[in-house]
Amino acid sequence: MRVALTGFFTLIAVMGMGRFSLTPQLPLMLQEQIISLSSAGLLASMNYIGYLVGAIYAMRLNQRHALHLRVGIWMTVAATLLSAFTPDFTLQAILRFLAGLGGAWALIIITAWTQDRLAVFNAPRLSAAVFSGPGAGIMLTGILAWVLAHVDASSEQGWLVYGGVALLIALLFRTSLPTEIHRPQAGTAAPLSWSPALKKLLVTYTLAGFGYILPATFLSQLANVMFPGSTLAALFWPMFGLAAMLGVAAVIFLGTRLPTRFRLTLTLVLQAIGVASVVAFPGMAGLVTGTLLTGGGFLAIMQLSMRMGREIAPSQTARVVGILTTGYATGQLVGPLVSSASVHLFGSLSPALGVAAVSLIAAAALTASNRPSSGLEATQAK
Repeated sequence: MRVALTGFFTLIAVMGMGRFSLTPQLPLMLQEQIISLSSAGLLASMNYIGYLVGAIYAMRLNQRHALHLRVGIWMTVAATLLSAFTPDFTLQAILRFLAGLGGAWALIIITAWTQDRLAVFNAPRLSAAVFSGPGAGIMLTGILAWVLAHVDASSEQGWLVYGGVALLIALLFRTSLPTEIHRPQAGTAAPLSWSPALKKLLVTYTLAGFGYILPATFLSQLANVMFPGSTLAALFWPMFGLAAMLGVAAVIFLGTRLPTRFRLTLTLVLQAIGVASVVAFPGMAGLVTGTLLTGGGFLAIMQLSMRMGREIAPSQTARVVGILTTGYATGQLVGPLVSSASVHLFGSLSPALGVAAVSLIAAAALTASNRPSSGLEATQAK
């Protein structure tokens, strides 16, 4: 339980506070004219560039994993707090890059550590529950955003609150973090076999990263446009986080009689419907549907993709996780760039959201045709 709680709260700090706090902050920064709607996509991209660089680095890391974990946590905390002290776009972009870099180190290393340790204790449900940390972090940032909106707080005060919560978590769990993590040297493992199934899964997960990131980044801004001057807009982000946690619970407790690829295909289709509904039904119904379905698929797709990766290459789990994470980060990076182009060319996010929905449908179709092993699927279905 101590290992699971350490992983869970670390993910709340680095993902919820350090990374996804940008989503409820964007409407405030736009109102205060710190950024424009077009530059908001570029600011988000800096976060994802940092995440991509951090993921590639962590994938190749051979030693000092525990040190990199701690540095990643404190880098994310510091970047979040320092964002309160500068309205300069360039400095904000640098801080977003550092938050992404540190967040990737912390996410990959803490996830690997908790999964290894909980496997020793034969606690698969606790292992899966750790993945709900980002969803809990999103829900918490959403609740804090609602409170901040209720008291008319500035974006500067928002960064201080989110950074303060991350700092508190880092201090509370600093003694629970591992002092040493032993992992195999990258050069000693057998070469990874790039099977057709693994290639398809990598493309699927990259498309999933692109498909979800647009609504996840701009959900608060879309709600703010729909409900100008109302604190009701701030409730959609905690709803997204709650839906993400429920999606994790569904993966843990439901549908285990179906093969992984069927569950992943269904989840991708549901998320595509959620993204499309924001465009197809530009009102309360569309926004609620989009929030619940996009949020519900967020962490569930992560879990199911990692599970399918283990089924494809059971002896290369660490490498597969690193490769998939890099693909996902690449998709997330492209998303905000497409949103900036959409706003620049059409004056709206709707075309970009349409492309995101189509990408998720393509990912679902690719997953449905991806058969890593018919014998393994039969075993999984039993």
